[in-house]
Amino acid sequence: MSRYSTANILKRTAEQRRFSTIIVPPVPKSEFDTYIETTSPERLDKLANSFYGDASLWWIIAACNKLKMGSIYVPSYTIIRIPPKENIQRIINQVNQSR
Repeated sequence: MSRYSTANILKRTAEQRRFSTIIVPPVPKSEFDTYIETTSPERLDKLANSFYGDASLWWIIAACNKLKMGSIYVPSYTIIRIPPKENIQRIINQVNQSR
Protein backbone atom coordinates (compact mmCIF):
# COMPACT_ATOMS: atom_id res chain seq x y z
CA MET A 1 0.00 0.00 0.00
CA SER A 2 1.51 3.29 -1.04
CA ARG A 3 0.30 6.75 -0.14
CA TYR A 4 1.05 7.65 -3.76
CA SER A 5 -1.13 4.93 -5.30
CA THR A 6 -3.96 7.36 -6.07
CA ALA A 7 -1.82 10.41 -6.87
CA ASN A 8 -1.75 11.90 -10.34
CA ILE A 9 1.67 12.23 -11.92
CA LEU A 10 2.30 15.77 -13.07
CA LYS A 11 4.94 16.02 -15.79
CA ARG A 12 6.99 19.12 -16.46
CA THR A 13 9.41 17.64 -18.97
CA ALA A 14 10.17 14.18 -20.29
CA GLU A 15 12.93 13.76 -17.70
CA GLN A 16 11.15 15.19 -14.68
CA ARG A 17 7.96 14.24 -12.97
CA ARG A 18 6.26 14.96 -9.71
CA PHE A 19 3.19 13.70 -7.94
CA SER A 20 0.14 15.78 -7.21
CA THR A 21 -0.67 16.62 -3.60
CA ILE A 22 -1.83 13.65 -1.58
CA ILE A 23 -4.74 14.11 0.77
CA VAL A 24 -4.49 11.97 3.86
CA PRO A 25 -7.95 12.14 5.40
CA PRO A 26 -8.63 11.77 9.10
CA VAL A 27 -9.03 8.11 9.93
CA PRO A 28 -12.16 7.62 12.02
CA LYS A 29 -11.74 5.93 15.35
CA SER A 30 -12.76 2.30 15.38
CA GLU A 31 -13.34 -0.39 17.94
CA PHE A 32 -10.55 -2.27 16.16
CA ASP A 33 -7.92 0.44 16.81
CA THR A 34 -4.95 -0.51 18.94
CA TYR A 35 -3.66 1.88 21.59
CA ILE A 36 -0.18 1.72 23.03
CA GLU A 37 1.73 3.92 25.45
CA THR A 38 5.38 4.39 24.73
CA THR A 39 7.69 4.03 27.72
CA SER A 40 10.76 5.19 25.83
CA PRO A 41 11.18 7.09 22.56
CA GLU A 42 9.80 4.97 19.71
CA ARG A 43 10.32 5.25 15.97
CA LEU A 44 7.25 5.38 13.76
CA ASP A 45 8.82 3.13 11.14
CA LYS A 46 9.46 0.43 13.73
CA LEU A 47 5.89 0.67 15.02
CA ALA A 48 4.58 0.41 11.46
CA ASN A 49 6.75 -2.62 10.84
CA SER A 50 5.50 -4.27 14.05
CA PHE A 51 1.80 -3.60 13.44
CA TYR A 52 1.57 -3.57 9.63
CA GLY A 53 4.58 -5.62 8.57
CA ASP A 54 5.75 -2.65 6.48
CA ALA A 55 7.97 0.14 7.83
CA SER A 56 7.03 2.44 4.94
CA LEU A 57 3.52 2.84 6.42
CA TRP A 58 4.84 5.00 9.28
CA TRP A 59 2.94 7.97 7.87
CA ILE A 60 -0.40 6.32 8.71
CA ILE A 61 0.44 6.32 12.42
CA ALA A 62 1.81 9.87 12.22
CA ALA A 63 -1.31 11.18 10.47
CA CYS A 64 -3.73 9.44 12.84
CA ASN A 65 -2.00 10.90 15.86
CA LYS A 66 -1.36 14.39 14.44
CA LEU A 67 2.34 14.07 15.15
CA LYS A 68 4.71 16.86 14.13
CA MET A 69 6.31 16.66 10.73
CA GLY A 70 10.06 16.28 10.52
CA SER A 71 10.59 13.52 13.04
CA ILE A 72 9.90 9.81 13.07
CA TYR A 73 10.32 9.64 16.85
CA VAL A 74 7.45 9.46 19.32
CA PRO A 75 8.29 10.85 22.76
CA SER A 76 8.19 8.67 25.88
CA TYR A 77 4.83 8.26 27.63
CA THR A 78 2.76 9.13 24.59
CA ILE A 79 -0.44 7.23 23.87
CA ILE A 80 -0.51 6.26 20.19
CA ARG A 81 -3.56 5.10 18.23
CA ILE A 82 -2.82 2.52 15.56
CA PRO A 83 -5.73 1.98 13.18
CA PRO A 84 -6.25 -1.34 11.43
CA LYS A 85 -4.40 -1.53 8.12
CA GLU A 86 -7.41 -2.89 6.23
CA ASN A 87 -9.35 0.43 6.15
CA ILE A 88 -6.56 2.88 5.34
CA GLN A 89 -6.20 2.43 1.56
CA ARG A 90 -9.98 2.47 1.05
CA ILE A 91 -10.26 5.83 2.82
CA ILE A 92 -7.36 7.36 0.87
CA ASN A 93 -8.80 6.10 -2.42
CA GLN A 94 -12.23 7.59 -1.69
CA VAL A 95 -10.88 11.02 -0.84
CA ASN A 96 -8.33 11.32 -3.64
CA GLN A 97 -10.62 9.94 -6.35
CA SER A 98 -13.40 12.35 -5.44
CA ARG A 99 -11.22 15.42 -6.07
